[in-house]
Amino acid sequence: MVLLTRVDSGSSIGVNGNMRAETKSAVFHRHLNRDFLPLAKSEGNYLILEDGREVFDASGGAAVGCIGWGNKQVAGAIMKQVLDAPYCASIYYTTRVQEELCRALVDSTSGKMARAYIVNSGSEAMEAALKLARQYFVELKPSQPQRTRFIARNQSYHGTTLGALAIGGHQYRRSNFEPLLMKNASKVSPCFAFRGKFPGETDEDYVNRLAKELDDEFQRVGPETVCAFVAEPVVGAALGCVPAVPGYFKAVRAVCQKYGALLILDEVMCGMGRTGTLHAWEQEGVVPDIQTIGKALGGGYQPVAGVLANPRVINVIRDGTSAFVHGHTYQGQPTSCAAALEVQRIIREEGLLSNVREMGTLLSELLKTRLGDHPNVGDIRGRGLFWGIEFVADKQNLTPFPVDAHVAMEISELGLTEEYSISVYPGAGSADGIRGDHIIIAPAYNVTSKEIEMIVATFGRLVDDFFANGKFAS
Repeated sequence: MVLLTRVDSGSSIGVNGNMRAETKSAVFHRHLNRDFLPLAKSEGNYLILEDGREVFDASGGAAVGCIGWGNKQVAGAIMKQVLDAPYCASIYYTTRVQEELCRALVDSTSGKMARAYIVNSGSEAMEAALKLARQYFVELKPSQPQRTRFIARNQSYHGTTLGALAIGGHQYRRSNFEPLLMKNASKVSPCFAFRGKFPGETDEDYVNRLAKELDDEFQRVGPETVCAFVAEPVVGAALGCVPAVPGYFKAVRAVCQKYGALLILDEVMCGMGRTGTLHAWEQEGVVPDIQTIGKALGGGYQPVAGVLANPRVINVIRDGTSAFVHGHTYQGQPTSCAAALEVQRIIREEGLLSNVREMGTLLSELLKTRLGDHPNVGDIRGRGLFWGIEFVADKQNLTPFPVDAHVAMEISELGLTEEYSISVYPGAGSADGIRGDHIIIAPAYNVTSKEIEMIVATFGRLVDDFFANGKFAS
């Protein structure tokens, strides 16, 4: 059973299973032959449809919602800023709210990062990070203009604009646009113990093997040509909440230092508290040269993302031209800054990070108890309130389902039907970049233990029913 089914005639089947005529929407939706659920209101942890039905938001959309919905304090901050100054031409002006947000972000790193640059999406943030890395080497004394390459990882996702897409290793999102992507980005293996570790291999041996692979890639392309190594501390959409094994990021940082390259950490999905600390790198014992943030920065109340750069990078730009050759009409947009500043204040003052850690432990334990022995659940992994469940056709051999089975998408769509009324986030490609289905569960930071219990009970029933009643029933 699926929520939304493509019908060749141009009609579609809606949530009640009845065929209805194409809605003649003017929206260029993600899929032109599907109807989409009409969202009327969001309140607390619930999404309320126009017919009044409530859907529990167990993933915060794409791990965006972090304080729940309908927060009047955030709405008030946005409205005040709209009336005060809704837009700022950054070529001439700054605003107090942008200054306060960037100061709060820099201070949250205890001075390890020096400046923040506010944009509107994670893709924009990654584009800015790549350009900043390049400009750093152009302005470095002596200049190193030969550094034009980036090394990233397979089965990663860093955004959908052309530069960010070139760095990413999500094959489905890349495939149509390969001829347009820059050719100076190469990939190494992700740190993915579930599928990457050899039988009997220790974490230390695995880390050493991956570090050698990265070192070999530097050597292959010419270490003097590499601007940066790019990675997600906890891989989000492409792998489904995969944290690195202990010591991995210290090892890759050492390789970058060996060759004078920068380390860029993409925390758009896993950062700003989602994994239990405000910055995911705090748990890895490393400090990036450049960091991207997004999603939980503004909690879904406004489009907002950002780039943080450490003193090493900022000092070179300051002592050189002092001007970052980059810019957006809406960078530092005041209402977005106001939303982010208020969301971050709420997270800090309400002590929500401790709740992320506490509820994350509970979510982990309950998921593993409820689904760990399921014949089609291969792995349950994550950190904080960022958990992924990977599905397999054969648990013994970890065989993924065929691509055209769309297992994760169908599970998530079934979850939106009235019987379950739960929203979870589907993903694919975790096995080899194309095959491999996973679901992400990433509730708001203020989720309660009762809600965690409800999420696991409902999702467990959803998974059981899908595999028992669907086309994969044994």
